[in-house]
Amino acid sequence: MITQGNTRQRGFTLIELVVVIVIIGILAAFAIPRFAGLAKDARIASVRGMLGTVRSTSALVHGMALARSGTLVGGTGNVDLEGATGGIVAVVNFYPAGSADGIQDAIGNTESYTIDSGTPGTVVFQVTGAATLANCSVTYVAAAVGNVPTITSDDTGC
Repeated sequence: MITQGNTRQRGFTLIELVVVIVIIGILAAFAIPRFAGLAKDARIASVRGMLGTVRSTSALVHGMALARSGTLVGGTGNVDLEGATGGIVAVVNFYPAGSADGIQDAIGNTESYTIDSGTPGTVVFQVTGAATLANCSVTYVAAAVGNVPTITSDDTGC
């Protein structure tokens, strides 16, 4: 004799599925705007990181230029720097020159930045991908005689 057991299929009801979908929708409504703001935070962090890099690189080259001041006429010439593009950094007034041969070569890896060295003595590092955001950059202006270079950042438009 074959008896049929009391088998009952179990699963989610339509109401339970709708409730779960509604909860996921509410969470997504709060989470998506939060994650969308991360791109701006990343650009701001990138600008601040480059600011620190430019400041520390300038100080490092300045120290090396002072240590080798015998080879620099009036604080102008070249300093050998391991890791620099080509190994040589142009120096003006004992600080990196505001050019591609100066501060840009001293930094080395600038692949995440668009570099503008069109103005003599000035190099602008702008975050790549922020080309329409003029105020998302670090500016290096070479040192004048007896002064230090001017290094500024602007992250107001990131």
